[in-house]
Amino acid sequence: MTTDITRDLIVSRLGTVAYDRFLLYLMGPYKSFNLNYVLSEEERAEIDIAELPGPLRRLFRNKETIDEAKALLRRIQGCLRADPGINAFLAVDVGVDTARIDAVTQSVEYTKRANATVFVVPFLGHNFGVGEEAGSILENVAETHGHRIVFVHEANVTSEMIRSARTRWDLRIETYETEAELAATIRRFVVTVMNREQFGDLEPLE
Repeated sequence: MTTDITRDLIVSRLGTVAYDRFLLYLMGPYKSFNLNYVLSEEERAEIDIAELPGPLRRLFRNKETIDEAKALLRRIQGCLRADPGINAFLAVDVGVDTARIDAVTQSVEYTKRANATVFVVPFLGHNFGVGEEAGSILENVAETHGHRIVFVHEANVTSEMIRSARTRWDLRIETYETEAELAATIRRFVVTVMNREQFGDLEPLE
């Protein structure tokens, strides 16, 4: 399937940064997982939330709070656009109509056009859809773009998909415990790709 998604189109939809032509596709869940949504009142009544470990307590946060999963992606995006100044973007930033090009096809195209792609997998995210989408992307681009892709998951996230991705596609996997560590890990990966494009074994995309 051919699409009209190009590097020029992506750049034209994003704001100006120091390295406009270095595109980082930032993927992750837009919605946070909240046990209040999936448990009945009776089931919630049987759980003493105060006695749960910290990570599990966070799964019961108030329904009215900001959607932390997407907010996390936006904060990381902002950090990377400031330092090292690369054009980090989310799929929604490009604004391609999913009625015209479905979301998975868009993600495959963004990954092909991006200098680097990062899958962020936080503990609080609805990660099942992200895992399926990541699998579809890797099936299409791992052979040609696998060296430009990294999975970064929160330390207390376990996933058979992540484990199989490492084995099947020799995918780079990193972990993080804090948001600052997440930003630093992605920044190191980005700088490595930039250096490999300029001085090493990666052919520039343009």
